[in-house]
Amino acid sequence: MSHTVRKKTKLLHRIGRIKGQIEAVERALTDEAECGDVLQRIAAARGALDSLMCEVLEEHVQLHILNPSAAVRREAADQLVDVVRSYLK
Repeated sequence: MSHTVRKKTKLLHRIGRIKGQIEAVERALTDEAECGDVLQRIAAARGALDSLMCEVLEEHVQLHILNPSAAVRREAADQLVDVVRSYLK
């Protein structure tokens, strides 16, 4: 079973909060809020998304890289490198 399935409810609750933060950014832009307020909301949303990524990433490393067979570790490591490259673009 995938670690994202085991923690599905917790992760989906976090996604719900992130959606709320993104909607707050949208409302701030629609309402022509001060740029500082918009930036604050964007930073909060990005922080929440980064935190979610860290949680899933940590589980990925623990379950797919540290414990399984060499072939599974290689595939998991390749996936991790691809994700990090994509994230850092």
